[in-house]
Amino acid sequence: MLLSQERFCHFLPESLPDNLTSYTLFISAMTKVALVTGSNKGIGLAIVQSLCKQYGGDVYLSSRDVGRGTAAVEKLQSEGLKPFFRQLDITDPESVRAARDFFKEKYGGVDVLINNAGMAFKVADTTPFGTQAKVTLKTNFFATRDMCNEFLPIIKPGGRVVNVSSIMSSIALNRCSPELQARFRSSDITEEELVGLMERFVKEAQDGVHSKGGWPDTAYGISKTGVTVLSRIHARKLRQERPADQILLNACCPGWVRTDMAGPKATKSPEEGAITPVYLALLPAGAEEPHGQFVSDKMVQPW
Repeated sequence: MLLSQERFCHFLPESLPDNLTSYTLFISAMTKVALVTGSNKGIGLAIVQSLCKQYGGDVYLSSRDVGRGTAAVEKLQSEGLKPFFRQLDITDPESVRAARDFFKEKYGGVDVLINNAGMAFKVADTTPFGTQAKVTLKTNFFATRDMCNEFLPIIKPGGRVVNVSSIMSSIALNRCSPELQARFRSSDITEEELVGLMERFVKEAQDGVHSKGGWPDTAYGISKTGVTVLSRIHARKLRQERPADQILLNACCPGWVRTDMAGPKATKSPEEGAITPVYLALLPAGAEEPHGQFVSDKMVQPW
């Protein structure tokens, strides 16, 4: 039987482990924890900032670079907030597994996971499109998939998973061939089929035949189409395999946000961009929706 933290405390005098280390681990496992990937700057940093103010648990800021990550933590600490830091490179499987093991051992899992880490080439970048496709999908789709596959098994009951996608996922979808659109919108597409389609896009982009294959000229857009569809697949699996755990998983668009990626002309501040991801991360206990949806401005969008 699961006990609330308040009720649990009444049992402490009779149930304390003899070993102090075991007791410390026991208490840590009772603590809620949120992890935000790619959060040393931009939207990710704003998400951590907002969670530190609203979330009743430990909040972890993560980044590939330890120096930039610790500097971001110190910045938030100077504002009176108390984030923790975890080095995490989502493109490095060993780094992902090490982070998974850390949270499993210290907290018994993760309550909130926000997959925010991502990248995009600038519009004026002259890197060949095939290279852009390979690099962009490696981070935005394949690495995000690795994060989900390693962390979903340790998401605690009542947990929340938010995959930061983009409105470009929907725009790119609508520019795909009718055949591709039908598969990306289907309710029976499998993760294996989706991975195959993403690999096909990269290969056809590298061979210079992606347009003939029904793909649009946007590696970033297709990478985020993959993230949105992956979210729908994983949400479906959670309902099938862990229905009693009431875990909610969604994809979202933070909007056009003034970041290094989007540039200074974007219409939203990072704090405004954090609103929808944080809203989904803090959906109340017992909520059943949204789940497996694409959400923008806190509203479910058609797919």
